[in-house]
Amino acid sequence: MDKRRPQDVLNLMQQPPAIKRNRIDAPMSIRGPIPNGPMHPRPLVALLDGRDCSVEMPILKDVATVAFCDAQSTQEIHEKVLNEAVGALMWHTITLTKEDLDKFKSLRVIIRIGSGYDNVDVKAAGEMGIAVCNVPGYGVEEVADSTLCLILNLYRRTYWLANMVREGKKINGPEQLREAAQGSARIRGDTLGIVGLGRVGTAVAIRAKVFGFNVIFYDPYLADGIEKSLGITRVYTLQELLFQSDCVSLHCNLNEHNHHLINDYTIKQMRPETPHSSGAFLINTARGGLVDEHALAAALKDGRIRAAALDVQESEPFNLPTSPLKDCPNLILTPHSSFYSEQSVSELREMAAGEVRRAILGRIPDSLRNCVNKEYFPSPANSTVRFPFSAAALSAEGLNGAGGYVAFNPAMAAAAVAMGVHPDQRPVGSHSIPPSSAHSDANHAGKAEGSG
Repeated sequence: MDKRRPQDVLNLMQQPPAIKRNRIDAPMSIRGPIPNGPMHPRPLVALLDGRDCSVEMPILKDVATVAFCDAQSTQEIHEKVLNEAVGALMWHTITLTKEDLDKFKSLRVIIRIGSGYDNVDVKAAGEMGIAVCNVPGYGVEEVADSTLCLILNLYRRTYWLANMVREGKKINGPEQLREAAQGSARIRGDTLGIVGLGRVGTAVAIRAKVFGFNVIFYDPYLADGIEKSLGITRVYTLQELLFQSDCVSLHCNLNEHNHHLINDYTIKQMRPETPHSSGAFLINTARGGLVDEHALAAALKDGRIRAAALDVQESEPFNLPTSPLKDCPNLILTPHSSFYSEQSVSELREMAAGEVRRAILGRIPDSLRNCVNKEYFPSPANSTVRFPFSAAALSAEGLNGAGGYVAFNPAMAAAAVAMGVHPDQRPVGSHSIPPSSAHSDANHAGKAEGSG
């Protein structure tokens, strides 16, 4: 029987605007767990942009109180979360800039429920001592399968032919069929160019070879030799990949260097329509910001790109009537769904909750499996880092509500760090991490991405 108490899951949706409070600065700017207010038996973890915590609760209920905010911006987040939350879970529908992060008084770890983290200022978070983690190992099969599904639809025109039948169009005889299926092409012998050969890019390459594609890839972050193990061909510039490819598929994360990687200039480098070639296809199941949608719209209308399929868009949720893509021919759009299956989403949420649990029971960022901003953490001598949770606060007596947080002395902690001693060396033996299904996943293409 589920014995969790009513406060195990809190509804912290929008409340009246909070009164801004001045911070309490400790020596060397090192803050305690919660410097003022009542003591709490367990740390607060908040799901910022969602309501359903049913998967996360069984993993976290013995070490944290879990709340949901269902917010679209930090202005909608309850004051209690801003003041007391030490962990945050977030999907891709909310953005945390430096100014947003500054509103959180006790935050230590942010878990992005997904592989991309371009909606979090990871550098600012690291400089504040807030670890940012993603979940790169989930949904690899789903995204790769979806990518191949979109490629097959572009080559075989299945999407458009099915819509013709649905709309009642009758196709009778070879002339009508030729007109209806114009643009359908044979796959075998064509070249698929993959930008970013990470988990998903590799899975796409393996699948594409089975259909008869010659596979080439561009990824400046990979060591030489990976192409030999996969039996594919490596190119060393994006321009070379675009020129050789009949179909280009994007599989890299978005960063400040590769925003609008596909733009008017790079589109002109793609294989053009000639008497011996019908032009190139473009697939994007990675990040919407990789493609300049105005440039893509112009290329589709002019026939410089044969057809395109986008599972991700620059602005999400996507609004077709206001998009430059609204009147484009030969375009398939799906709603950032390539990662989704019941199995992948369950796996994703379990892995995200497991990372929160590691943060609570271990040390930040050392205990985290997928911290993406360790490089931005200050050196111990100049630390403004918020220390992780004390193991003593999570001892058996603390977990039943009797212990609360242990006393925290910022000055002593700073001295310990200066001497190279972590302020909490006490081992945690009473709570082990549950078995996890976590997997151990670019011109400035950006490092290859994991999945959604």
